[in-house]
Amino acid sequence: MKAAILHAPNRMQLGVAADPVTEAGDLILRVKAATICGTDIRVLRGRKTAGIRYPSIIGHEFSGEVVATDGPSPFRPGQRVGVCPAIPCGHCPQCQRGRENLCPDLQAIGYEIDGAFAEYIRIPARAVELGNVHLLPDSMSFEEAALIEPLACVLNGQNKVGLRQGDTVVILGAGPIGTLHVKLARLRGAGRVIVSEPNAARRNAALAAGADAVTDPMAGDLRQSILAETRGLGADVVICAIGIPALATQAVGLAAKGGRISLFAGFSKGELGTLDVNAIHYDELRLTGAFGLSRKDYEDALHMVADRRLDLGDMITHRYGLGEVDAAFSMAESGAAMKVAIADA
Repeated sequence: MKAAILHAPNRMQLGVAADPVTEAGDLILRVKAATICGTDIRVLRGRKTAGIRYPSIIGHEFSGEVVATDGPSPFRPGQRVGVCPAIPCGHCPQCQRGRENLCPDLQAIGYEIDGAFAEYIRIPARAVELGNVHLLPDSMSFEEAALIEPLACVLNGQNKVGLRQGDTVVILGAGPIGTLHVKLARLRGAGRVIVSEPNAARRNAALAAGADAVTDPMAGDLRQSILAETRGLGADVVICAIGIPALATQAVGLAAKGGRISLFAGFSKGELGTLDVNAIHYDELRLTGAFGLSRKDYEDALHMVADRRLDLGDMITHRYGLGEVDAAFSMAESGAAMKVAIADA
């Protein structure tokens, strides 16, 4: 099959890979849509190394059509499916406590298991047995289904930070993830959503997604801008949707007394930040991390989109064939796109 093969950092090339082979309980899907995540870019550039193999096939936001099963299966060829790519063990202490995204034996499609920037992908029996594979309604496009995974991660982050109705929310960054945070915060009844983003086109996209106000952090003092938008109080919730340590430092100064801060975006290995520990102490701020997603997050996100409570149709702005993988990644890195989709031409 054709596949975009990652040979080393900064070296991913279209090539020929062996067709996936099933073992008992596995599925083989024809990839119908796969979208590029910021994490994929970090992997390509060597800024994320945990779980990465060379050579391998990456890509964890995808949907497809079942083409083969091995033995008795709840699925049959021709069915349209979406897949939660995070596969926990299901029985360790973290899984038992409802934190399966922190499972020490977590296997991830797109990292430990070859991913979706290829014509076909193998879904292991463990994922099938645990319920990671979901039938898609006919009303949902394959592209929308590929975006269920990042939406589920955003849902996990907002659950962890306790975003609730009436909250004033500040989102740092209006890339794909920041824009999903805007859409979900609006759905959850946030009282006011304010976005900080230096890219003018993305500020406009944030407004179109439902933000009440946007600000350019390069044009003035961000803290003063946020205080002006919040009657001098600061935000109930601040979400760092860009993995830059300096933003974590800024986030503390944007929160209201008793506010909550989410370090949502991933940071590169070895990066450290500086926090105002006095502000955290005296203002009783709560700082939370958010990593990945659970199977329930994926299912809840799928239902949001299937029920048309959340529209993802405008998120994909650029489309490329598998043979154009270099151009697709260049576009995703440029900041000129929202989400970039790859499908076999």
